[in-house]
Amino acid sequence: MRKFEIFLISICLFFNISAYSYSTDPQEFVNKLVTEAISKLSNKSLTEDQKAEFIKKIALENVDIKALSLYTLGELRKSSNKSDIDNFKKTFERYFLKSLTSRLSDYSSSEFKVIGSEQKSANYTIVNSEIVPNDDGPEIKVDWRVFTKDPNKPLIRDLIVEGLSLARTQKEEFASILISSNNDINVLIQKLEEFINN
Repeated sequence: MRKFEIFLISICLFFNISAYSYSTDPQEFVNKLVTEAISKLSNKSLTEDQKAEFIKKIALENVDIKALSLYTLGELRKSSNKSDIDNFKKTFERYFLKSLTSRLSDYSSSEFKVIGSEQKSANYTIVNSEIVPNDDGPEIKVDWRVFTKDPNKPLIRDLIVEGLSLARTQKEEFASILISSNNDINVLIQKLEEFINN
């Protein structure tokens, strides 16, 4: 699940952790998240636990975790019973938030910029950005897939890092677990629970 961790860390880097009212324009939406996140994550008066709680709150408000969970489940979401699907969605949310907070580290000295956007459809806009890691590593291109079906509430649905969709990568990793367990959704849920409880 290493590549998905990059997805979570990237989201962590860019999230606002205040009550700021964001623009409904996808490019401005992402840009404000970037600006506010850097400010809060570099605030030395906040403990790591406080930062983690803020990140959880903003993740729940600005990432379409429900849609992400169903997408990563793949075709099994169509054939599984409602009870199992509901259990998976709840477990996935806990897994997502635990992954996000457990990988939280100080990225506040990273340099970044939002460089443009492209509206792909009425429902999706891709926002392009670049990150220069604080360890003198190479510049990383990150594209944000912003869901805009409700124009008043844009939501993040995916990150594409150097051309790689991280939601799709997570879906493939889940598919591998399911294939090895005869598509038993409860085995996948158990694997997520193991991660959560470690």
